[in-house]
Amino acid sequence: MTESNGSVPPAGRDQQDRPVRREMPDWEKRFRAPRVSLPDWAQDAPDRSLFVSNATGTYELYAWDRSTGEQRQATNRPNGTTDGVLSPDGAWIWWFDDKDGDEFGVWRRQPFEGGEDELAVPGLDPSYPAGLALGRDGRTAVIGRSTDEDGTTIHLARIGEAPVEIYRHRESAGVGDLSHDGSLIAIEHTEHGDAMHSALRVLRPDGTTVAELDDSKGGSEELGLEVLGFAPVVGDTRLLVGHQRRGRWEPMVWDVATGEETDLALELPGDVSAEWYPDGSALLVVHGFEARSELFRYDLATRELVEIPTPAGSVSGASARPDGSVEYLWSSAAEPPAVRSTTGAVVLDPPGMKAPRAVPVEDVWVEGPGGRIHALVQKPEGATGPLPTVFDLHGGPTWHDSDSFAAGPAAWVDHGYAVVRVNYRGSTGYGRAWTDALKHRVGLIELEDIAAVREWAVASGLADPARLVLTGGSWGGYLTLLGLGTQPDHWAVGIAAVPVADYVTAYHDEMESLKALDRTLLGGTPEEVPERFEASSPLTYVDRVKAPVYISAGVNDPRCPIRQIENYVKRLQARGAVHEVYRYDAGHGSLVVDERIKQVRLELDFAARHLG
Repeated sequence: MTESNGSVPPAGRDQQDRPVRREMPDWEKRFRAPRVSLPDWAQDAPDRSLFVSNATGTYELYAWDRSTGEQRQATNRPNGTTDGVLSPDGAWIWWFDDKDGDEFGVWRRQPFEGGEDELAVPGLDPSYPAGLALGRDGRTAVIGRSTDEDGTTIHLARIGEAPVEIYRHRESAGVGDLSHDGSLIAIEHTEHGDAMHSALRVLRPDGTTVAELDDSKGGSEELGLEVLGFAPVVGDTRLLVGHQRRGRWEPMVWDVATGEETDLALELPGDVSAEWYPDGSALLVVHGFEARSELFRYDLATRELVEIPTPAGSVSGASARPDGSVEYLWSSAAEPPAVRSTTGAVVLDPPGMKAPRAVPVEDVWVEGPGGRIHALVQKPEGATGPLPTVFDLHGGPTWHDSDSFAAGPAAWVDHGYAVVRVNYRGSTGYGRAWTDALKHRVGLIELEDIAAVREWAVASGLADPARLVLTGGSWGGYLTLLGLGTQPDHWAVGIAAVPVADYVTAYHDEMESLKALDRTLLGGTPEEVPERFEASSPLTYVDRVKAPVYISAGVNDPRCPIRQIENYVKRLQARGAVHEVYRYDAGHGSLVVDERIKQVRLELDFAARHLG
């Protein structure tokens, strides 16, 4: 066993013992190159924007005055800040202040032009965030909070007044949106006990109910709803809602005053989300299908759907501006991300080093036990197999890998590996049935799909069966440890970042909203369904692990807490199993570029040493 502190060897020294400057490799440049998020802009002051950037080496919030071009770093914390909201009047930046990545904290705010931070809502104790909506009057906020003691509470706060609780329930819930005139509050809740499928409720500011929308059936065919936003027009009671009534996510318009539902019935095969154009006359539609996405404009009067041309790849965010143009954040596996506009203008182009291109992905479809499995494959240009191959598993589980730029997989490719990413059952973007399929046999179902793709990779000549690396972060880290124990002969090396390792202890230590998700996935608590938790826990199979194991963990992680990882490590240590552990002072991952590079370097080194 090795306990690593993450130290990085120097670049080297010459014969006179002088330091030699190391040429930065492309994989490291992809992490260090300055990036920006899609700018969020103030509804009533569209020249004022807020975005996230890693320009200083740590991801922080930045204020941008488009009228002058001035950009200002708004937050500066050792472990970074990404959770921020611009008030509709553009006067204030709200940001969530936690401790070293533990996600437990309070909202603070500062003037857009700069100045001292202040506690945004005095009178509310620290909590996990459960949504935030800010009023156009500049003095109203709806704050969602989650704690182990109270479940979810939602408060209405006005400047100069004590916050008032308007909602409380033991199950998970969250703030959806506040109407344009501040008279209606939409929330998502799971009072029916299924944390994967929300119902909707619209409240008045005093907490009384205006309307309910619930597609849950109380059985195996649960359907979910999500709040996409109120119409941006004074007095308009239309709420844009996402639903799953036809087996995938689609938008509809629900008038909460009359109860009328307008089904848009868009003829698109994949998952569809949408947001309002600023005048409320049209919708900006984002269509995700088979790991790629595209944009459309939908006119509500004519019901005409018009494609907005974008390059092949993935749109990870889009926004319609008051002049009718659309700004969007685009990338592909080969091309680094860029904030583009339908006007043809460059929206944000951070100065400094540019990220080198990476190799494109190839699509692979494999027949699996639950249907066709989509995998994305990258390999070094010109390389022929069989190659050492990394199976890089995404987190979530309700997420998916896409044709978008990712520095991690590109680093493996730069070092001579093929990379396979599997959108296993539980992934989004392939219909509700595919996403919901993993219930009760959690982890085991995903690994059946991964095994099927592994078999294809070996049989096709891509992958060397003696040099297969299983890796992933969060849920991907969980599947890595579970796979090493349940499929011990399939993998030569395992690398798990911030994983679930001991499911029972993880359940008792994790944040309340994740406890609700685990009860949904497994059908109860560890005390109610112990056999399911045991079957799905990596700790159950730790004595069967043959491959060398590398684990990294954030000591402040509320999602995959450190104690349950230590339990797994002790079992490895008792067996004398080959393993290394790296603990770092942050939460569920790091927002510090140097730290992220350090982790990737340690992972690459571990794989190289143990694959020979």
